[in-house]
Amino acid sequence: MAHLWSSNTPAQFWRLQPDPLPEAWTAAVTAAAPVLGLPTGARDLDTLLALSLGEGQFGPDHWRLSWARRWYYRLKPLLPRQLTRPLRRIAGRRDRQAFPLGWPVEDHYARFLWAVLHNVLRESGQQEVSFIHFWPHGRQFALVLTHDIETAAGQSFAGAIADLDEQNGFRSLFNFVPERYPLDCGLIDDLRARGFEIGVHGLTHDGRLFSSRAEFDRRAVRINRYLDAFGAHGFRSPCTLRHPDWMQDLAIDYDLSFFDTDPYEPISGGVMTIWPFRMGRFLELPYTLAQDFTLVTLLGQRTPELWQLKVAFIREFGGMALANTHPDYLRSPATWDVYARFLADMREQGGWWHALPCEVARWWNDRTTASSVHDLPGAVLRCASLDGDSLAISAALS
Repeated sequence: MAHLWSSNTPAQFWRLQPDPLPEAWTAAVTAAAPVLGLPTGARDLDTLLALSLGEGQFGPDHWRLSWARRWYYRLKPLLPRQLTRPLRRIAGRRDRQAFPLGWPVEDHYARFLWAVLHNVLRESGQQEVSFIHFWPHGRQFALVLTHDIETAAGQSFAGAIADLDEQNGFRSLFNFVPERYPLDCGLIDDLRARGFEIGVHGLTHDGRLFSSRAEFDRRAVRINRYLDAFGAHGFRSPCTLRHPDWMQDLAIDYDLSFFDTDPYEPISGGVMTIWPFRMGRFLELPYTLAQDFTLVTLLGQRTPELWQLKVAFIREFGGMALANTHPDYLRSPATWDVYARFLADMREQGGWWHALPCEVARWWNDRTTASSVHDLPGAVLRCASLDGDSLAISAALS
């Protein structure tokens, strides 16, 4: 499956103006490879991308749920939440102890990209170079809000979440599960009319979407029909169960089922990057902020401090802060308070480009293909320069 990630080269990421020769990039990647901290001595780019963006470092059976977790999802509908939540806490503590990536901040991939550009400049004898900045109008980072509606109770609370987002000057994506609860078409129409985005969150949310290839193919046909009916551009798999090769059958512009780093999900791991990237036929927008359930219910946090810590890292490197929250959990006063305080903090901080997922996907695709800033409305140039042993990024040039 290495071909799914092969287009995500450092050259495509940086969009230098002008672009160095391919051999300069190859040499720079080879020299920077150890920065990724991968558990192999790989130096060629295709292998590095497959191990990081493709999560290949976690082994060939990474996408398959363990025997215990398969049975858990079969029994989960019959179990009370008073039991499932302690089970999640126990599993989370165990997985966190053995987790090979950093959390909540995983910085190896960002430092790798910076090291590659540093090597390009050093080996070419250049002190500085211009590149098309990551986000429109020179904004420091992207801020994206998404909500997964898991149950009818969550659907009934979605309007309150939309009101809170709107009061803080934000718009967000609401993902619906098409065949788990009766869809409120009036709510969907209202959200869309108010500038929110609508997406699809699996099919039935029963944990069995990826139980076999045949089952996935059968459900993918129905998922694609709902995507078309909703006019939806994107998809997120329930429980972030995922398989990048199988998911190529989905008729989507972007996906949201992956994350940069997360030890607490049923299939833990991470793609290590805080930017969108190409995964075969669609763009992947990984969530980069811990899920609300993880933050409040599993870890017992009562402030958005961990989110704020991660945003500071994302701001430093010009990445994408993408939140994945749930109206079902935001019904809890503790979770609501953490999310509301986070929105207020983001509103006060500024510096972000706030956009819907479909807008981020469109921008990132257009940035990848634009020949210059003049071909990309809103694009600006920034300057990357050598600063001793590090790489410095200037303010916008134009």
